[in-house]
Amino acid sequence: MRTDVLHAVRLARVDLALVGRNTTVLFNVLLMPLLLAAVYTSFPTGDIAGIDGELFVLTGVPGLMLAFAVFINLVNSFTARREELVLKRLRGGQPSAAAVMAGSGLSALALFLFQVLLLGVWVHRSEGVLPANVPMIVVAAALGVAVFGLIAAAFSGLTPNAEMAQITVLPVLLVMMVAAPIAFPAEVLPGPLAVISGLLPVTPIVEMMRTGFLGADHFSDGGEKLTMIEQWVAALPSIGILLAWVAIGAVLARWLFRWEPRHS
Repeated sequence: MRTDVLHAVRLARVDLALVGRNTTVLFNVLLMPLLLAAVYTSFPTGDIAGIDGELFVLTGVPGLMLAFAVFINLVNSFTARREELVLKRLRGGQPSAAAVMAGSGLSALALFLFQVLLLGVWVHRSEGVLPANVPMIVVAAALGVAVFGLIAAAFSGLTPNAEMAQITVLPVLLVMMVAAPIAFPAEVLPGPLAVISGLLPVTPIVEMMRTGFLGADHFSDGGEKLTMIEQWVAALPSIGILLAWVAIGAVLARWLFRWEPRHS
């Protein structure tokens, strides 16, 4: 167990070093979500769910960050490494399969938390707001990375090569951008769509992040201030949905993920 942890940390450090050396990946993973956030907040809005519209959008941006820093990044990474036989060599070496997957997940979590930190600085400088519940933000980040890391592993198995990865990820990216409550509460959608949006994994993550930043109830359209304990109680259904998605993602990843090139 301890050896697997050490291997996972070492692989995560290698992943982060590779991201830092690739300007294209660095731009797509770190800067693209922030640029999209700037576009979202450039449109004039009034109050949403009882708070300033720009603040509402900014605290929902982690949903976009998950799409780029975790899902798209890992689909590209898993697919490219599989086709280059890197995954096959890793699996045949000392790290276990769990350590290899955990290493990629740790690097994605580090990138995502760094983005959330940058977002927190932006929110504080533009709106004067400090996060009200940092532990909830971290838990939401960890669960989000677990869910979308496993889904990325499954989608990489469906992707024939690295060039096709940009097409494979589009359906999930579009759903995350359109159905997630980034610029509007999920409750404003028509009945069936609101139910579907609430069951998508990105929605509870956004709602937990927004509640963690603002200390108010953003699991519904009320927006009332909550104590720390009340925030965690309100988050329990969202945590349950995310844990269910972790189980679904694990099944899909086990079924679809490939360690060797598809043509072999």
